[in-house]
Amino acid sequence: MDRRRLIGTITTSGTSSPADQVRVTAAAVSAELSRITSRDKRILHLLDQHGVFTTEQLGALTFDASNTARNRLNLLWTRGVLDRFRHCQRPGSQSWRWVIGPLGAAIVAVGRGQALPRPSAVRDAAARLAASPRLPHRLAVNGFFVALTAYTRAHDGARLVRWWNEARCRETVGTLVRPDGHGIWAHAGHRVPFWLEMDLGTETVARVAGKLTGYANLTGTRHAYPVLFWFPSATREANLHAHCARDGVPTGLTIATASDDTSDVNGPAGAVWRVVGSGRSDRITLTDLPGGSP
Repeated sequence: MDRRRLIGTITTSGTSSPADQVRVTAAAVSAELSRITSRDKRILHLLDQHGVFTTEQLGALTFDASNTARNRLNLLWTRGVLDRFRHCQRPGSQSWRWVIGPLGAAIVAVGRGQALPRPSAVRDAAARLAASPRLPHRLAVNGFFVALTAYTRAHDGARLVRWWNEARCRETVGTLVRPDGHGIWAHAGHRVPFWLEMDLGTETVARVAGKLTGYANLTGTRHAYPVLFWFPSATREANLHAHCARDGVPTGLTIATASDDTSDVNGPAGAVWRVVGSGRSDRITLTDLPGGSP
C-alpha cells in the first residue's frame, strides 16, 4: 500500500468554509435530500463511521475518475454537506481532508430519527479532528481499508465484508486490546477475519509486541483472527520478527506483517504479508492467511 500517496504530511494551518454560513433547518435538510445521490449518501455514511478521508481516498472508494471526485466533493462542500481542511505543506500543497459538514450531519441525524445537530458543534468537532495529533494515524488506518475496497472494485469476487473502526472494535472486545480496525476479507471462496494494528513508529518494538498478550486473551473465534501489523519501514518490520523470534509469541496466534517498503500493485490484498514464525521468507496474499468463521 502506497501510504505516501494516500496520506500527506501534516503540518499546522487552517481554512475557512461555507459551513460557517450554513443554516440547518428542516426546510434546508428537506431541500438537500431532494438533491443528494446514493453515492453522496454513501460518502456521508463513510465519514460518519470513519471520520475523515482525503480526496484520493474518497475517489478510490466511490468514484471512477479523479476529476469527477474533486468536482462532486467541492460541490457538496459549497452546499455545507461536507467540510474540509488541509495544513500548510512546503513544497507543494496537501490534499484536502474531508469531514461531514453541518448539513451532512443533519441528514445523517434525520436518517436515524435524531434531533438536528447544532452547526457550531459539527464545526467544533471538525476543528478538533484537524488539530488532533492522531489524525495521521486515523488516515493511515482508513487508507488501509480504502486500498482493500479499491481492489474489490477492480477484481470480481473480492469483497471487504466488514470494516470496523477503532470505536466499534472497542465496543466488541472491551479493554483487552485496542485494535485500530477489524475486517473480514473474502476472495476465491476464502474468508479471512483479521485485526489491524497500524504502526507509525511512535512506540518501541517491545511495546508493539506486548500488544499480542491481549489478543491471546480474546475468547471464542476472535482469538483465531490473524493480527495484521502494517509498519512504516521494512527495518521496523524486521525488528518485530527478531523480537518475536527471541521472546516468542502467545500460543495460537497468527501474526502477519507488511510495510510501506513492500512493493505490490495490489496493496494489502497482494503478496505483501510475512507470517511471524512461519520459517518462510516469501510473502503471501491476504487471501492466503489462515481464515475462520467470524
